[in-house]
Amino acid sequence: MGTPEPTDQLVLSYVVPAYNSSDAIEATLKELGDRLQGTHSEILVVENGSTDGSPELLAKLEQEWQFDGVELRVLTSEKGLGHALKKGIGSSRGSSVILSADDLPFGFDDLDEAQKIGLNKHKVIIGSKAHPKSELDRTLLRAVLSTGFLVLRWLILGMKTRDPQGTFVLDGPWARGVVGKLTAPGFLLTTELVYLAELEGNHPVEVPVKLRRIHTGAGSTIRVFHDAYAMGMGLFKIRKLHRKTHGR
Repeated sequence: MGTPEPTDQLVLSYVVPAYNSSDAIEATLKELGDRLQGTHSEILVVENGSTDGSPELLAKLEQEWQFDGVELRVLTSEKGLGHALKKGIGSSRGSSVILSADDLPFGFDDLDEAQKIGLNKHKVIIGSKAHPKSELDRTLLRAVLSTGFLVLRWLILGMKTRDPQGTFVLDGPWARGVVGKLTAPGFLLTTELVYLAELEGNHPVEVPVKLRRIHTGAGSTIRVFHDAYAMGMGLFKIRKLHRKTHGR
């Protein structure tokens, strides 16, 4: 596959971080290929430190890729969701950039809703678990923690967005322009992205999504005090860095 020209802008760039994704990624790429076929788009899978054979599988899938009008690019980054997302955004060429997960937890609800609104009408559109019309199978503990984290983000950052950790449909030129300012190596990268958008006056639009029954993720382990402390410290770092930059 030839090296893409950075000025050759496409319609959509789907960024999919992949860490130990061998159980999910092949089916996900087929879904993406079917949906995007003929649209002059790209899929950027960013492998970041897998130990389960994902790199070898991705190399094979890239070599065998046969969906017309959709380019598959397999990239690598340092371990960490934030590193993977930054790599994908910075390498993208799409007019719109979608940030999703290796098993498409909401299917294409986020993209469908964004297309109804207009893909580039807003800088940031979020497939939001906090939207009142979203359909989720969430435990009471997760619901309580989500509310607690929402309050924490409001107290520390003054953030109005209810779910800065959903899936994203971004204005491509804006996303590529802001990616160099992002610093979080892990799960707070999208929170930092939303914070920057809000500081600039680009308030994200949150749209409803439905968690799929075929969602393959095993689910993350909830460590209440550890996660709350890590988020709090991370939010303070984000505030200190960007409020100074924006003079607030």
